Amino acid sequence: MLGRDGIAGLVCLAASLWLITLTRGLPTPALVPIGPGFYPRIVLSVTAVLSAVLVIADLLARRRPVAGPSGGGERRNYRLVWVTFVIFSGYVAALTVLGYRVATLLFVLLLQVVLDPEWRRHSVRMVVVAAATAYLTYLVFEGYLSVLLPRGRWTGF
Repeated sequence: MLGRDGIAGLVCLAASLWLITLTRGLPTPALVPIGPGFYPRIVLSVTAVLSAVLVIADLLARRRPVAGPSGGGERRNYRLVWVTFVIFSGYVAALTVLGYRVATLLFVLLLQVVLDPEWRRHSVRMVVVAAATAYLTYLVFEGYLSVLLPRGRWTGF
């Protein structure tokens, strides 16, 4: 019997496979080897694989004995889920004001601080990870994929 994770994995797996079949109907341009369905197929394939892994992990977890009175022994932290949602919403709102590069740097940095209780010990590494994430994703999307990312009204870039 599947738990919530297994059911969520099955739903995501079914949705991913269904969307992959829909990408087959996208037109293939004659002059460009990579059509508009190429990147969505990659993302949907990765999602399908990860969903299958989630289903398998849930099935394997059902075989192990249950630890503790709460079922799995893990402590649920709904407050952290809400804080992450608020940070992400702020990031989306900041994209138009600060631009992709600055907003992404601040988003990744703030999310790391919230998720790591000992963030002071890793502060230099967190700044490096945030800057590298913003810079590398900018290079991939603007430079390689030619996707225009949001420019900030306040920053101009």
